[in-house]
Amino acid sequence: MKRLILEMGTGNDLYGEDYTKAAKRAVQDALHHSSLVLFRSLDLPHEKMQVNVTIGVQKPDKVDTDAVAATLPRGRAKVTVVKGGLDVVDKDVNTVSVIATAAVEACYDIKPEDWQLS
Repeated sequence: MKRLILEMGTGNDLYGEDYTKAAKRAVQDALHHSSLVLFRSLDLPHEKMQVNVTIGVQKPDKVDTDAVAATLPRGRAKVTVVKGGLDVVDKDVNTVSVIATAAVEACYDIKPEDWQLS
């Protein structure tokens, strides 16, 4: 599998301390920065695309990876969660705002010798 596209995004949950919600918003932010016309232009079926998603949050065990994968419109999703992102604590009102980061990679099984720049 060769990575063809890499997009990054950020998402947050300001009031609910919901790490999955912040992660899903980060993925949607990344997706809104890209357009996969490459697949349509080259007649590559989307179902053969592997989508690797890496989420960074302060509490990785609180992210539902299946829920994040379900937000992807195309491809076969693999979601990995690592320590990262940011928790912003407001001690005055005892709340935590969760900020997640996402890297979304679109990968495809292609052979470099099948492609030539003209």
